[in-house]
Amino acid sequence: MSRHLRIFAFGGNEVSPVGLTDPKTGKPIIPDIALQWQRTAETCKMVADIIQKHPDDLYIMTHGNGPQVGNILLRAEYSRPILPSLPLDVCGADTQGAMGYMLAQLGNELKTRGIEKIVASVVTQVVVDKNDPDFQNPSKYVGPSYAKQEAMERKEKEGWSVKLYKKDDKGKEVWRRVVPSPVPMDIVEIEAVEAMLKAGIIPITVGGGGIPVALAGPIVDNGKEIYKCNYDMKFARKYKPGQKNLKIYTGVEAVIDKDLASALLGNMLLKRAKARGEDMEVSLAIFTGEDGAKLNYQKPDQIDLRKLTAKEAEELYNRKPSPFPAGSMGPKIKAAIKFVQDGGHVACISKTELFEKTLAGAAGTTIVP
Repeated sequence: MSRHLRIFAFGGNEVSPVGLTDPKTGKPIIPDIALQWQRTAETCKMVADIIQKHPDDLYIMTHGNGPQVGNILLRAEYSRPILPSLPLDVCGADTQGAMGYMLAQLGNELKTRGIEKIVASVVTQVVVDKNDPDFQNPSKYVGPSYAKQEAMERKEKEGWSVKLYKKDDKGKEVWRRVVPSPVPMDIVEIEAVEAMLKAGIIPITVGGGGIPVALAGPIVDNGKEIYKCNYDMKFARKYKPGQKNLKIYTGVEAVIDKDLASALLGNMLLKRAKARGEDMEVSLAIFTGEDGAKLNYQKPDQIDLRKLTAKEAEELYNRKPSPFPAGSMGPKIKAAIKFVQDGGHVACISKTELFEKTLAGAAGTTIVP
């Protein structure tokens, strides 16, 4: 009997609401913890509705962490005189724990409906290549904005890479820190995720795209095979000619796209299931603030893209200029294409509340082989 595994990839705004403004001042509101919990509760109710309607399926939740990491970096800015800054891999681990804790409240919502399922977060490392071209030309904007002079000072003092982000409404340049966003290649805790699924647990994994790590290559010295990691940590064993290198990982300063990591997760689980002779279908739902992808977005001739083959989606994605902006819909389309091309059964991009309509073809964007 074939099992259907549904992977739900949530944006950071499914935990932290966006677009809030103070009705008196009109200024943006940064959501406090109470608002984040309330938003998460809304998300959990919608997910519970889906699980209740499709009780025989398996489920995994993944999530972004953009707003949350931004808050961590902003706190670091204000506390610079007294506290050390956190590297991005640790920021990712911090948000995985906190957001996993919040999203795991899905278990409480399920209990109220008579569904006894454990929902648990696994702090997940995702492997990248140290030679990924994005390490030479970082592309991902993180943290607060700066005037050009301050950005250049940070570049000099902190060793940051900085780039022009945009010009404000007064024509002044806005600069931000940029960090590498390498392609995810492997998931260290994949067996833990499989074990959780087998035990009937709903895993929350590859949060924020995963903690970025890379292989630490060994050096041989004085009869020992030594693996050097961050912060002068070393792992060593006796050297024997011809022995296979250990998979020792160390964190890197980067941010991984959570949709690409979610696609990789689904493809890895599918291939591993097939290798065991198991019959499994895997689908990927990327939840965002839009009802799917559009052509001519927010223009009078806007067109909803309801159903595309992977080939059709790729042709649209590769247009110059691309109809899918790099900072919003572009990465989601790219991840959906890759997921389907690498064996995934179907991918969709939609709002969480429109999931059932998306399955019926009446909402969202669905990408098929």
